[in-house]
Amino acid sequence: MTSDIGIGLVGYGYWGPNLARVGAEAEGCRLAAVADFSAEARGRAEKRYPGIRTHADWRDLVKDPAVDAVVVATPVHTHFDIAFAALEHGKHVLVEKPMTRNRAEATILIEEAARRERVLMVDHTFVYTPAVRKIRELMDEGVLGDVFYYDSTRINLGLFQTDVNVIWDLAVHDLAILDHLMGGHPAAISATGARHVAGRPENTAHLTLYYPGGTIAHLNVNWLAPVKIRRTLIGGSRKMVVWDDLEPSEKIKVYDRGVTVAGSAEELRDIRVSYRSGDMWAPQLSSREALLTEMEHFAACIRDGSTPATDGRSGLHVVTMLESASRSLAERGRPVEFEQLRRAS
Repeated sequence: MTSDIGIGLVGYGYWGPNLARVGAEAEGCRLAAVADFSAEARGRAEKRYPGIRTHADWRDLVKDPAVDAVVVATPVHTHFDIAFAALEHGKHVLVEKPMTRNRAEATILIEEAARRERVLMVDHTFVYTPAVRKIRELMDEGVLGDVFYYDSTRINLGLFQTDVNVIWDLAVHDLAILDHLMGGHPAAISATGARHVAGRPENTAHLTLYYPGGTIAHLNVNWLAPVKIRRTLIGGSRKMVVWDDLEPSEKIKVYDRGVTVAGSAEELRDIRVSYRSGDMWAPQLSSREALLTEMEHFAACIRDGSTPATDGRSGLHVVTMLESASRSLAERGRPVEFEQLRRAS
């Protein structure tokens, strides 16, 4: 391996050009090759990055000696085959979300990466945003207190997918964020939704996640909304957070608001609820691009052998939550116990 890690990108379609750009710009990395079955896509890549190798078949890229790490940016149903082949050829792997179609595939990739001592990382980009990193910092420092709820709205007049529904396309972001923030699995997941376009998967859904400590998370995802909203509310016993990802500045606002309960639990009539309405402050956030941070984190893990923040096990946790939500959706919202599904084989 040269001093710079050779990045090979499979898929130069919707998200691929962004990954190619950070692969070329990230410190310690170089964009070595791009694979795409489309001659037009390969032509765009060659024009943007003169001198790189291009392949019509991804199988040629994973065998390319100039490639040290393979980045997979293709439809979900292709993730497993490409990632497994890359690991077999001794490459490190960064795979777009969701990691795989199911838990069985995710588990195989984790085991193969461990066996070959390769880094397996999932492109859960939001985990690397300055906003999520700040929220995690506030939670770790106890600023928010006990987290009561996580309420997210992620809607737009969106790009209808063919191989996944709106849960696997949009809710996956919040599930990855929750996996990162909560540090534990939900006890159960419930999901309801509907499809309104013939021949397409569900385009609107509501998910509820129940955590053992009493935290509840509610996710509203929709491809068929007239406006684009990316807004999350997190309520804690001490502070509350509003995160609006579409805000150009002050994406996070921390509110010293809530309720205080005083009185005796034995004497319910004496319990008094008082409302606290204090100051609001907006912490300063880094302007650094999350995707660039993520790619440099990937490179650092390859170099020093450390575990990525969004490693294969994180990807497996998210896929398990997606499968739980899918089963609940098929049963009109019946809560699915997370542990039962996780242990099923």
